[in-house]
Amino acid sequence: MAKYMLIMRGSDESNAKMAEASFDEMLEVVGRFNEELIKAGVLVAAEGLDDAAQGVVVEWSGETPVVTDGPYGETKELFGGFYILDVATKDEAVEWAKRMPAFPGAKCEIRRVPGVDEFPQDNEWIKKEKAWREQTGQL
Repeated sequence: MAKYMLIMRGSDESNAKMAEASFDEMLEVVGRFNEELIKAGVLVAAEGLDDAAQGVVVEWSGETPVVTDGPYGETKELFGGFYILDVATKDEAVEWAKRMPAFPGAKCEIRRVPGVDEFPQDNEWIKKEKAWREQTGQL
């Protein structure tokens, strides 16, 4: 099994459609999808994100980090939430993404999440991370 992150990206079109939709209906549709993921035993985590206007960006383009209040970037650069699935293959992650409830114009980026076991096991920081994961029940 491997972990994959499904990153939900909105567009001007999908964000406008979402703004028109009933919040209760959206919760039901997303809830049903989440329930399918849970029943299949593949859901690791899922979260939506607050409005980009409420966020900040920390940018390291000079000697010291610069903090800029949102909104920031172009709509096509922002993502609105994510799922982390533990599935056998990228193809399986793609199949789940195709079933994800989304508005026209939305996109989903899929990226594998490398496991801690893929890094050099004799590295001091990897050893510390593994110990932390064991202490928190993540291994």
